[in-house]
Amino acid sequence: MGIPQAMVALKERATFVKDSLQRSQTITDNMVSILGSFDHRLSALETAMRPTQIKTHSIRSAHDNIDKTLKAAEVILTQFDQTRKAEAKILRGPHEDLESYLEAVDQLRSNVRFFSSKKSFKSSEGIINHANNLLAKAILKLEDEFKHLLTNYSKPVEPDRLFDCLPNSLRPSAAGGGGGKNHSEKQSGEAVTFTLPTLIPPRVLPLLHELAIQMVQAGHQQQLFRVYTDTRSAVLEQSLRKLGVERLSKDDVQKMQWEVLEAKIGNWIHYMRISVKLLIVGEKKICDQIFEGVDSVKTQCFAEVTGSSVAMLLSFGEAIARSKRSPEKLFVLLDMYEIMRELQPEIESLFDSKVCTEMREAAISLTKRLAQTAQETFGDFEEAVEKDATKTAVQDGTVHPLTSYVINYVKFLYDYQATLKQLFQEFDPGDPESQLASVTTRIMQALQNNLDGKSKLYKDPGLTQLFLMNNIHYIVRSVRRSEAKDMLGDDWVQIHRRIVQQHANQYKRISWAKILQCLTVQGTNSSGGDSGGLSRTAVKDRFKTFNTQFEELHQRQSQWTVPDSELRESLRLAVAEVLLPAYRSFLKRFGPMIENGKNPTKYIRYSPENLEQMLGEFFESKAWSEQKR
Repeated sequence: MGIPQAMVALKERATFVKDSLQRSQTITDNMVSILGSFDHRLSALETAMRPTQIKTHSIRSAHDNIDKTLKAAEVILTQFDQTRKAEAKILRGPHEDLESYLEAVDQLRSNVRFFSSKKSFKSSEGIINHANNLLAKAILKLEDEFKHLLTNYSKPVEPDRLFDCLPNSLRPSAAGGGGGKNHSEKQSGEAVTFTLPTLIPPRVLPLLHELAIQMVQAGHQQQLFRVYTDTRSAVLEQSLRKLGVERLSKDDVQKMQWEVLEAKIGNWIHYMRISVKLLIVGEKKICDQIFEGVDSVKTQCFAEVTGSSVAMLLSFGEAIARSKRSPEKLFVLLDMYEIMRELQPEIESLFDSKVCTEMREAAISLTKRLAQTAQETFGDFEEAVEKDATKTAVQDGTVHPLTSYVINYVKFLYDYQATLKQLFQEFDPGDPESQLASVTTRIMQALQNNLDGKSKLYKDPGLTQLFLMNNIHYIVRSVRRSEAKDMLGDDWVQIHRRIVQQHANQYKRISWAKILQCLTVQGTNSSGGDSGGLSRTAVKDRFKTFNTQFEELHQRQSQWTVPDSELRESLRLAVAEVLLPAYRSFLKRFGPMIENGKNPTKYIRYSPENLEQMLGEFFESKAWSEQKR
């Protein structure tokens, strides 16, 4: 029973499964049929929707185009609005608000560029023409504004303001009123600081810069160049004239008295320093600021502004360098050479561009010409010293004016040692110290040659020797106390000291040999006690002759001069050491023969003490009549 029932149940289940599978297949077939129907319907729907899709896309594209057109119109309208606003500002002019005016010009340029790129826009050409016309008017107004600002704020600088910009040591009050000597200024230990004067207020410079840039961008470089150079060059020349600078020719210089010319040269040295270090450097600074970024205009403007003033400054130097040479001009030539050497770095830096070549070369040329003229003046001086034809001898045999002039000249030269060495190297690369020593030696030799000639003017050979002694001694003493000693050397000094002594010995021999013969008895011992074979009459004659000769020497040589006190005392002592012992001996030996006779004082007028006292009156340049009072 159990198995059949199980079989029946299994069969029923199998039948159920089969029925289920058949139904599933039917459903599947139905679903496939339904889905196939959907596919057909969707294809039909898609076909039906395609015109609608195309229309929708067209609408969307049209909408996008409308958006783009509206945006483009908005941009154009904005440009129109900006043009209108810019036009309003430009018509008002730049005086009220220059910065806003410059912005309006920039805006117009931007609008022109915009419409130039929109050639398809029908009104572009008209707008561009209108904007360009406005720009042309704007640039003319900018040019006027540039000229107005530049002229209004460009004023000549007063001398006092320039002096305040100098270091203390170079101001007129510290430099003797006219500028002083260049070499002494350079040796000052003070730190040299120059403060540039304000040529144009700093707040105005950016405005001028903006205006200049606008004019350059508009192609108005020539108008800008003309306005700037005309204004600034005139102001610079006015500043120089107020300072005292003047244009002088060689003929003008030749006609001037030396004192006047010397003062003008001193001033010129001062003016050169002020002009280059303050005014021209200041011009370079404002030119660089106004024309920053426009190098071609900048260099041209600077060259044109300064050219006339530089030429005026250098013309005076050229006139001096080309004028007739004379010894007294040497030191001012050296001063002028010094200032040109001092300013050379600034000049080369300021005028380093090609357009400034002429000014730079003119300054260098003047420096070399001054050096050449100074060197030629050296040669002239040496020749003038040797050939000095002064025929009037100094009556008292003292130091000749030529000697003191030449020695002072040489001592003054050594204040310019550094300058002289630099000058020598302009023409000769050799050792400048040896060149300076050679020049000094030649001048000293020329002086001695001239003194030898002048000494021959004296009729008294003793005065000839005294004159040479005085003058050579003055030379030696002066050299020993100056820097020339280092150049000439100790040997030179010692040789010339011996020459002084030789002239002193010659003087003593020539002036006193004859009188000493009165006190000498040949063939006898003057210190002995006997009369030495001389009769009373002969002794009287000897005393009379001695008195006469001594009085003549005293009268004459007390009018002579030995200006150096040590040399004077030394010479008196040298005479006393020879004369007094001889007189004492003669007086001791032969005096009793006279003293025992009538009127002994008629023959023995002087004691040794009297003679010594009277010797102390020699070489004092006093007349005999004064001595007797």
